[in-house]
Amino acid sequence: MRDLSDPRLFEAGGQYAAWRWLRENDPVHRHETGFWSVTRYADVDRVLRDHTCFTSERGTLLNLLGRPDPAAGRQLAATDPPAHDRMRAPLQKLMGMRSAAAYEPAIVAAITELLAPGLDGRPFDVAEAVRGLPLALIGPLLDLPHADRPRLLTLVMAASAEDDPDYQVAGDAATTLRRAHRELFAYFLHLVRERARTPGGDLVSLMLQEGPGTVVANCYSLLLGASVTLPNVVNATVVELAWGGGYRAWAARPDLLRSGVEEALRWASPGSHFMRHTTRPVRLSGVEIPAGEPVVAWIGAANRDPEIFPDPDAFDPARTPNRHLAFGSGHHYCIGSHLARLTLRLFFMTLFATFADVALAAEPVRVRSTFLTGFKKLIITGVPRRGR
Repeated sequence: MRDLSDPRLFEAGGQYAAWRWLRENDPVHRHETGFWSVTRYADVDRVLRDHTCFTSERGTLLNLLGRPDPAAGRQLAATDPPAHDRMRAPLQKLMGMRSAAAYEPAIVAAITELLAPGLDGRPFDVAEAVRGLPLALIGPLLDLPHADRPRLLTLVMAASAEDDPDYQVAGDAATTLRRAHRELFAYFLHLVRERARTPGGDLVSLMLQEGPGTVVANCYSLLLGASVTLPNVVNATVVELAWGGGYRAWAARPDLLRSGVEEALRWASPGSHFMRHTTRPVRLSGVEIPAGEPVVAWIGAANRDPEIFPDPDAFDPARTPNRHLAFGSGHHYCIGSHLARLTLRLFFMTLFATFADVALAAEPVRVRSTFLTGFKKLIITGVPRRGR
């Protein structure tokens, strides 16, 4: 079995074979570098859902293994109930006040602009193009100045794929991670102070009553969540549609847009894992895990568990039911899931309206990361529809 703590395994696309072997032979595996790997759907769901046995406050990603999480107790993802629920309730209410429909014209306009380089029929890098997709959503939500967005994209990639040399902003992964976190938190703290002086109708202004630390942590979390989910779901799906020849079939079925987006989320599983720590001895799939142990729930493995998903390695836009875990489970279910789904539906709707078909023009290049499951280079050619 290959080393799941090695980002080069993911860069080579070898995680799927490793997950399959573990699911079948060792579903609760003690890793030699000091954590447990959980790969079956039922176990992953329990680890993510059961906050009484699995705490989020000692680090939620492998890159924090063995170190305290500085956001514990302040950021939704790193806070357990009941404090998590008290923190989540006003944020969820405020996000609900923002009608998703109000953002649709701006999002579609941004997507149309992102796809424009392919309209002449020449190859273009769709991975580079959709890197800006998260800020098409988060930018208006937080009212982020356009001039700041390129730097924010650089920092968020450094914070989520610090092992990839193309995204490092310092000499090594650990330094890159520290610098990206520091700069992002400093940026949002400055933004919070500005909004405190001149509040508006954006989400940052509406959150001010929660205190600056909480606002900063959750602005960071929203940006990171969108940046992990949106581009990587798009890229993984476009690769499969081009390779597998399924583009025309899905494009011809607008009635499958919603179910197809759910399948894209399952297929991509853009955030490949979350980590928890046991608060007491726990038994999973017949294996006893002592208290205080780090447990990595591999979402990408759970989302291809054949016990839950028939023919899991086939992309099927008509798949239903589709109880994927791409947005997590339980109290920590992604608070921006409805906005992410909206953005993905609008993306594929616009993509299908723009191109009659797509083809790979070069071998796709994966991101080097144990967390991001995606592609950093994806050069395609599109066949523009008539009138485009």
